[in-house]
Amino acid sequence: MPKYSYKAYIDALSKISKAITSEFYLEDVLKLIVTLTANVMKAKICSLWILDQNTQELRIRATQAMSKEYLQDRSLKVGEGIVGSVAKDRKPIIIADVLKDSKYKEKKLAKKENLVSMLSVPMLVKKRVIGVVNCYTTIPYKFTKSDIDLLSTVANQAAVAIENTELLVKTKVIQEELEARKKTERAKGILMKEQNLTEEEAYNLIRKSSMDRRLHMKDVAEAIILTYEIKKS
Repeated sequence: MPKYSYKAYIDALSKISKAITSEFYLEDVLKLIVTLTANVMKAKICSLWILDQNTQELRIRATQAMSKEYLQDRSLKVGEGIVGSVAKDRKPIIIADVLKDSKYKEKKLAKKENLVSMLSVPMLVKKRVIGVVNCYTTIPYKFTKSDIDLLSTVANQAAVAIENTELLVKTKVIQEELEARKKTERAKGILMKEQNLTEEEAYNLIRKSSMDRRLHMKDVAEAIILTYEIKKS
């Protein structure tokens, strides 16, 4: 694996940083990360595995590899194989020859893709494992500390992108929930005033209308508010 230049390294990190702060979809950002990393490190394959915090399984989320075999959906448990071990121990692992390593799980695929040496590093955000990034060569290669530092930096950049997306989704969900509650409260107040209902009766009426019409309570509340405002105008 030819040595990468310092300029190429800096350029790749700069592009990754810009992508993370852009409005690109997460899938596009992750694909860009693995593509740039593979190019800079002159790797045959660079793959990014994401950890599902609920199932504790890792699945490939992005790779620049084009073969159908490598792109097939597959998963590894935390602690299983090289990828699972990296996720469990939160430490990089270097494999000189994946076909000779007892812990490597995908020897048939590695043989078909002509994969030899492997570097696998954890994706971390505040010591929390988000996933794992792998790089493979097609010739025997002794990964250096610089290689580990580069891939670790890239992996943590990817982890930040994922974390930011998760936070954005959570924030959006919370905002929508708060907005729905505000509208429900206002609609409830209108019903209490207009129909002389108690707070509980007004709430139950909104909920029943929601269930009968198979609508979200927010939509029912918006309809009540709109009707009231039209009547007032």
